[in-house]
Amino acid sequence: MLKILFFAQTRELIGIDELQLAAKNFSTAEELRCYLVEKGEKWALALEKGKLLVAINQTLMPLESAVKSGDEIAFFPPVTGG
Repeated sequence: MLKILFFAQTRELIGIDELQLAAKNFSTAEELRCYLVEKGEKWALALEKGKLLVAINQTLMPLESAVKSGDEIAFFPPVTGG
C-alpha cells in the first residue's frame, strides 16, 4: 500500500488529507499523480503538474521517482514567503 498525504492548498482543494492505494498500480509518483487527476476537476487543479512538489518518505523528489509498497507520498504546493 501507498500512504498518500496532501498538504496546504492541495489538501484544501480536494477536501481530504490522506488516502491509501495499492502500490502495484503505480511505478512512479507521476503515474500516481496522473491517476488522481482523473478523479475530477478539483483533483486536476490541486495536482496540476508544474505547480506541485512531491516528497517520498519525507524527502523531496522529482515526480518521475519510483514508488514502492510501504512508501509515504506527500503532495504539496511550492512554499512562498513574503
